[in-house]
Amino acid sequence: MSRIKVIVNPRAGRGHAGRMSPHIERAFRELRADFDLVHTRLAGEAVDLAAQAVADGFDVVVAVGGDGTSHEVVNGLLSQANGRPTGTLGCIPGGSGNDFAVMSGAPVDLRKACEQIVRGATRLVDVGEVTLDRRLTRFFDNAVGIGFDGWVTYEARRIRLVRGMALYVPVVLKTILSSIQPMRAVITTDGVSREQTIMMAVICNGPREGGSFLVAPDAQFDDGLLDLSLTEWMPRMAMFGMVPRFMRGTHVQDPRVHIERARSITVSSEDPLVLHVDGEILSGPVHEVRVRVLPASLRVISPS
Repeated sequence: MSRIKVIVNPRAGRGHAGRMSPHIERAFRELRADFDLVHTRLAGEAVDLAAQAVADGFDVVVAVGGDGTSHEVVNGLLSQANGRPTGTLGCIPGGSGNDFAVMSGAPVDLRKACEQIVRGATRLVDVGEVTLDRRLTRFFDNAVGIGFDGWVTYEARRIRLVRGMALYVPVVLKTILSSIQPMRAVITTDGVSREQTIMMAVICNGPREGGSFLVAPDAQFDDGLLDLSLTEWMPRMAMFGMVPRFMRGTHVQDPRVHIERARSITVSSEDPLVLHVDGEILSGPVHEVRVRVLPASLRVISPS
């Protein structure tokens, strides 16, 4: 029987993950699982808890929360990897977006998610590595969003009472009206560079972010490549029209949107680049973002 470490971020989803905690304990007890459940108290603590869980011999480390919680647990697991997958990530969606968890196959239903973890079917997926201004390096499982995406994440952090669509759609509209500015950037994919003025650049491991926005509809977690979704600058009124298209994934038909795949991507600019990594703001504005894919480097609980 697998030993399972459950790491709950009680603040995720505006407190939703914390309220799930007793139900998770009851479900694992009923499933006769060998588990230990802990709550994080500080931002970033799940990184250390996940790394310690691997050192303590736990087979599966479960992230209960949103994309930020999964991001921290992934960084803890990969800190122990030594070039090969170490430990297994399980996810129970409890945050505002849950993009990586849901897109990698975790059921939204709590009981079904626990059953899937106990069954233990796994697969290997890719992870990205991002370096900011050549000084801060982190792993990411889902997406790095530069420009518009970064501003949306920054604005969303100010809202405390709602999550999911009720959070992200109003924040997107506010960002169009007040925050976003054009960026003149040099984009380099697998060593080939060009310069253009952009609204946003999203480097995707998976297809979805923000809970419902299909930024890179054809992105796959296990193809050994990252999908770059690049949107040119456009008038603000045109941005409003693009919002529902990004939600449906039909924006890829617009000539101002470019999708390409690469193993390494760099975005650099003299303008300040505001960005998120898996929905987290890791630093203030930067001027260079370097990303590369690490193929088949993370083992996750996933439907067989």
